[in-house]
Amino acid sequence: MAKVIARAPKSIRSKQQGVVLIVSLVFLISLTAVVAALMQNTTSDVKMSGASEEKMVATQAGVSAIDEVIYNQLLPGNTNVFARTIADNNFPNNNQGELLPNTKTAATASVDITNNEFKLEADCPHSRSASSVQVFTCNVLNVQVNRNYGRGNNSTVRVNSGVSQQLLR
Repeated sequence: MAKVIARAPKSIRSKQQGVVLIVSLVFLISLTAVVAALMQNTTSDVKMSGASEEKMVATQAGVSAIDEVIYNQLLPGNTNVFARTIADNNFPNNNQGELLPNTKTAATASVDITNNEFKLEADCPHSRSASSVQVFTCNVLNVQVNRNYGRGNNSTVRVNSGVSQQLLR
């Protein structure tokens, strides 16, 4: 027995092929739009994560610069800027040669007195170790480091640290 396959007339087949072509083009355009939107979101995410990483790196460089300022004051043979008298207008100190000599952090530092409007020698803050009352006075200082980052160095990270330097009366 031979099977008989019914075929549609040629004019109907060509119309169906045209419809399939149009439907496939519509799907192609819609999928292209979806892919373009996803790629744009991915690009934005990459830019945001890059900016976040830059800020973290700048913050860590600022913290390292604070450590470097404190270390430079404690080096043997160096003059400790923290131990200077308040009365001689030694503060604020923005001298980068004293605070951050030969630094590679691209940061700027300053040292100023903390909450001492009248520039009086203050008693030292309480500590765990016992000492005679009012034998020592302290320079209570604020060390501030600014570090620029971002495209064109338009953004700034500011890191602050408190230092209490004992002074003999």
